Amino acid sequence: MKSINSISITRKLDSVVKKLLNFKIRLIAKSPATMKIDEAPDADFETVKISNIGLTVPFGLGVIILKTDSGKEFPISAFSGEVAKYISNFLDEKRDSIPTIYNMVEQICEDMELLLVKIKLYNSGGALRANLYFSGKKDLILRNFRASDAIALATFYHVPILIRRDLLKEKVEAN
Repeated sequence: MKSINSISITRKLDSVVKKLLNFKIRLIAKSPATMKIDEAPDADFETVKISNIGLTVPFGLGVIILKTDSGKEFPISAFSGEVAKYISNFLDEKRDSIPTIYNMVEQICEDMELLLVKIKLYNSGGALRANLYFSGKKDLILRNFRASDAIALATFYHVPILIRRDLLKEKVEAN
């Protein structure tokens, strides 16, 4: 009978989890072109907070207004009303019911000793996307994920939400 050591099992399990989840994981390389998680904020990004959240009528899609301290805003719409409800609950400190996928991210972070430290929102081909930055034994960046899910996770963990400055506008007037 072949003996299996714990390091071998851990490596295989780690590999299977990454493939199963189909995460686009990229470990931060030690190159000058790669931003370190603990660096000062990129000059092209600004920190925002959720100023308003709601649902569109009659479609029930989520709508969020992100706002800087200086008053510039960015509206996000046309994402799942379910995600909007979770974000709203997280803002109200209601954390008793979270989606399975967020639970899975939390368990992976606990097992790999990672903490979500910030998210960055940007435009990619007409869609709003996000990079999620984790720190721990190894720094990790998950790239090109749905902005609404990244915002929900940032809200759940109380971490900064950064957005490209060129997306921000002066105060948005609602009709």
